[in-house]
Amino acid sequence: MSGKALVLGGGGVAGIAWATGVVAALEDAGVRLLDADRVVGTSAGSAVAAQITSGLPMADLLARQTDPARQTPELPGGVDMAELWARLQAAYESSPDPAEQRRKVGELALSAATVSEAERRAVIEARLPVHAWPERDLVITAVDARTGEPRLFTRGSGVGLVDAVAASCAVPGVWPCVRIGGVPYMDGGVRSSTNADLAAGFDPVLVIAPMPDLGVPSWAALDGAVEVIGPDEAAQAAFGADPLAPESRTPSAEAGYAQGAAVAGKVAAFWK
Repeated sequence: MSGKALVLGGGGVAGIAWATGVVAALEDAGVRLLDADRVVGTSAGSAVAAQITSGLPMADLLARQTDPARQTPELPGGVDMAELWARLQAAYESSPDPAEQRRKVGELALSAATVSEAERRAVIEARLPVHAWPERDLVITAVDARTGEPRLFTRGSGVGLVDAVAASCAVPGVWPCVRIGGVPYMDGGVRSSTNADLAAGFDPVLVIAPMPDLGVPSWAALDGAVEVIGPDEAAQAAFGADPLAPESRTPSAEAGYAQGAAVAGKVAAFWK
């Protein structure tokens, strides 16, 4: 396996907006990230991956984040984020076994009181400008909430793009699990916020990560050249205390665009 890979990580609606801004600025600077031979999307990154491979111009995709008149409807999480992170941290600390940790998070996800799956799916449908899989190597991650096993969705998996993205974005404790073939799936970020190891064999690999990986970063397993872009101070301030808040989109996208423009020269040299 060879070629370039683009990895897009999780980070809520703020992360979607920020990553879109970064990609748009890089494209405007002549850095063609869509030349990637593989695109890996996790949680927020799955939405970004589906959007940027949809065929719509990047300027339009950016406007869908920056312009309130063009932003699609989002549901407020309605969850105390500090309390949720504490519960998730307890689940991860409950066992040294990663699979058991994911099962504990799955228990939390399956027991949470949330909006209906249909209500949440409507949000994902609106987010995605095109509902068909692109004709390319796109990998979207999710986790089986009952077993803790990862699931990779691709064009050949027989699962619709909207369902795959909805599953990948099913934040445990906030949004309902997504049932596909009777199996409840939760956020791919439960395994890793980036799942960059799925780009093994590709070189170079660009990771755009709104949130850092916990523990050993997943890109540490990669043998080739890796460049990671995480939010700078301005972007972190734009995210605010709740990255799921719909109002975080405009400032986060603008901060992402500014950051993308600032690093364009470095990324261009890496991506060539």
